[in-house]
Amino acid sequence: MSGKVVAITMLSLDGVMQGPGRPDEDRRDGFAHGGWATPYAAMQHLGGGTDTSGALLFGRRTYQDFYDVWPKRKDSPYTAVLNNMHKYVASTTLKAPLPWMNSTLLRGDAADAVANLKREAGPDLAILGSGALVHSLMRRNVIDEYVLLIHPLVLGSGRRLFADGGAFAALRLVDSNTTPNGVVIATYRPAN
Repeated sequence: MSGKVVAITMLSLDGVMQGPGRPDEDRRDGFAHGGWATPYAAMQHLGGGTDTSGALLFGRRTYQDFYDVWPKRKDSPYTAVLNNMHKYVASTTLKAPLPWMNSTLLRGDAADAVANLKREAGPDLAILGSGALVHSLMRRNVIDEYVLLIHPLVLGSGRRLFADGGAFAALRLVDSNTTPNGVVIATYRPAN
């Protein structure tokens, strides 16, 4: 049995995924709304979506951001989980060995490398953030499931998960729930 690739993404109602965690997280293109998802604490409502038996899959930017933050948060229960989970990183600029424990740099084309990981009898791979990586995997139909945490905000600008000119995707809703503060957690799988 092969693992599946699950993209877990925080979004605003207008589809922005940029800089959800901290004000200084991602200021590219003058983005001024960093930290928009923090007050909603939606990740704690994922339940099975935070299964620690799988592995994480990151693009370079998100990997470096997580590495800069999480190993230093000694008071958080998530630090040990993130440290101990295996992390696969798609990057053409990073060099092995990677600094964060349990991290493996993927070689060659990211979509090919992830497709190979899926074929192995390994765990599910959860992508957190990593917009450029998600876009490249969408073009090659490598993502098996999308868990979208849709926040009740319209940001008006920022990098989007489903950008203009992106890959076509027909999806079917397989699960949904709403957090007490209005975040819709919707799980989609490819319709075909």
